[in-house]
Amino acid sequence: MAHLLAVVGGGDLSTHAVLAMEALRKAALGRNQRLDLELRPGGNPLSEAAIAEADTVLLVGSGDLAEGRFSALKRARVAIADVLTDVHAVLDRALAGGAPAPAAAPSGVRTRIVAITSCPTGIAHTFMAAEGIQAAGKALGYDVRVETQGSVGARDALTVAEIAAADIVLIAADTGVDRARFAGKRLYATTTKAAIRDGKGLLATALAEAQLQPATEGAAPAESDEPARPAAAEKQAGAYKHLMTGVSFMLPFVVAGGLLIALSFALGGIDAMAPGNSGTLAYALGEIGAKAAFLLIVPALAGYIAYSIADRPGIAPGMIGGMLATNLQAGFLGGIAAGFIAGYTARFLNRHIRLQRNLEGLKPVLILPLLATLVTGLAMIYVVGVPVAAVLAGLTGWLKGMQGASALVLGLVLGGMMAVDMGGPINKAAYASAAALLSSGVDAPMAAVMLGGMTPPLGIALATHLFPGRFTAPEREAGGAAAVLGAAFITEGAIPFAAADPLRVIPAMVAGSGVAGAIALTQGVALKVPHGGLFVLPIPNAVTNVTGAVIALVAGTLVTALAVGLLKKIRAA
Repeated sequence: MAHLLAVVGGGDLSTHAVLAMEALRKAALGRNQRLDLELRPGGNPLSEAAIAEADTVLLVGSGDLAEGRFSALKRARVAIADVLTDVHAVLDRALAGGAPAPAAAPSGVRTRIVAITSCPTGIAHTFMAAEGIQAAGKALGYDVRVETQGSVGARDALTVAEIAAADIVLIAADTGVDRARFAGKRLYATTTKAAIRDGKGLLATALAEAQLQPATEGAAPAESDEPARPAAAEKQAGAYKHLMTGVSFMLPFVVAGGLLIALSFALGGIDAMAPGNSGTLAYALGEIGAKAAFLLIVPALAGYIAYSIADRPGIAPGMIGGMLATNLQAGFLGGIAAGFIAGYTARFLNRHIRLQRNLEGLKPVLILPLLATLVTGLAMIYVVGVPVAAVLAGLTGWLKGMQGASALVLGLVLGGMMAVDMGGPINKAAYASAAALLSSGVDAPMAAVMLGGMTPPLGIALATHLFPGRFTAPEREAGGAAAVLGAAFITEGAIPFAAADPLRVIPAMVAGSGVAGAIALTQGVALKVPHGGLFVLPIPNAVTNVTGAVIALVAGTLVTALAVGLLKKIRAA
C-alpha cells in the first residue's frame, strides 16, 4: 500500500487548515490508507523515517511548507478548499502519483539556476534572500547565480550567456523586476521572505512549477558575456508591490534632501535658508535639499508607482501627476493617487489602442504620454487634488500637534509595527508612511519607526548576554551580528531568533519596539532622514532631541531583552 504524507499550511486560514487536516485523517482512516500528517505552523513535524518511507507528499494550502525535505518524492498540490469540498477526490489524486519530483540532471551535468532578489529599501532582505538561494543551491548541488537589485543598483548582473544556459529563472522580490530579458525561459516568481525562510524548498518548488516566460517581439540577443539589460517592468504585480516600487525609488531623494537640509541648518542656523543669507554655503545646501531633492520626492513616488504598473509609458504621466500633487498641496497621498491613476490609465491605453504597423512607433513617444498625462492631470485637478489636500492638511496638523496620549498611542503603534514581521508588509507599511510624511515636513513618526526598528536586534543581542542559558551556542555567537545590524537600523537581524521561537520572541520584540516608539514621540524626538540608525545621531540637526532618542532606544532595548529572558525557556545543558 502506498505511503502518503500530507503537509497542511494554513497561513491566514488556520481554522480551515485544522478542519482540512482532520478531514484527511478521517478519510484515510476509513480507507485504511497510511497517512502521516503535519500542520504548519504548528506541532507534530513529520519524522525523517516517515519521509524516507513515503511515496508521495500531498501539499495542502499555502505558506512555508518546508518542501526542501521532499526532493525525491512525488507531489500533489491542492487548496484547503479542495480538501473541504471533496477529500476523497484529493486522496485519489495523491494516490494516482501527483507530479513527479523535478528530474535529476544527467550524470555530470548540474542544474543551472539564475535568480534576482530585490526589496523596497534594497538593503537587508535583498541580500538575505540572495544568501538563502545561494546556500540552498550549494547544499543541493546546483549551479546558482544571483543578481541583487539593491538600493545602489544591480550587483553581480546576470549575463546574456548565463541566462541562456540556465534551466530556470527565479525571481525573489518584493518590488517590480524587469522580465523582458527572460523571454522564452522557464520562470518562477515569489517573495524575498520565501527565499529567506526555506531556500531548499523554494528551489524545489521553482524547478517543479516554473512557467515559460512569453517571448517578446524581436530576436533574442546573441550569446555574450555582457550583462543583460533590463527592458520592461514586471507585470501583473499587486498594488502593494507597485507602492513599494515607488517607495524604493523615492527613498534616495528623501535621504539626500533630509541630510542636506540638516547640514544647511548646522552651518547657518535655523535661518540658513532665509533670503538674507543668499550666496552662503548654508543657503546653497538648503536650496539643493529643500527646493530640489524634496521637490522631487512626490513626483518620483508617483512616477515609479506608474512605472511598476505600466512600464515606461507610465513614467511621464506619473511624474507629472506627482508634480501636480505637490503643487496642489496634496503631498504624498496625492502622489500615490496620481501614480495609480497614471499607471492604470497608461496600461489600459497601451492594451486597447491599436495602430497600423508603420504608426505603432508613435504610441510610446506621442499618444500614450499625451493621453495618459491628460487623464491623470485632469483627474488630479478636478477630482483628486482638493479633497486629498484637505485630508493631508488635517493629518499633518494633527501629527504636528500631537501631545500626551495621542503621541503615546501613535508611538506604540508605529514602533510595534516595526517588530511584528521585521521587514514584512506590516513593517514596510509603517516605514513607507513615515518616510512619505517627511516630504510634508512631518518628521516625528520617522523617529518612532527607526528607533522601533532598531530595538529588536539590539534587544536580542543584549538578551544573549544577559540570559545565555536561553540560547544555543550558535545563537549566542549570532548575537554580535544582530547588534551591528540593529545599530544600522536593519530590523531583519532579529529574524533568525524570531523564526526559532516566534511565540515568545516576537511579542517580546513588539513590546520593546512599542516602548521605544512611544517614548520617542512623547519626548518630541524627530528625524529628518529615513535610514542610518546610530550613524545619523552625530549629524547636526538630523535628529531633534538626541538625548530623548537615546533614552527611547535604551529603554526599548532593555524591555525586549528582559521580556525575552522572561518568556524563553532555559535550554538543557
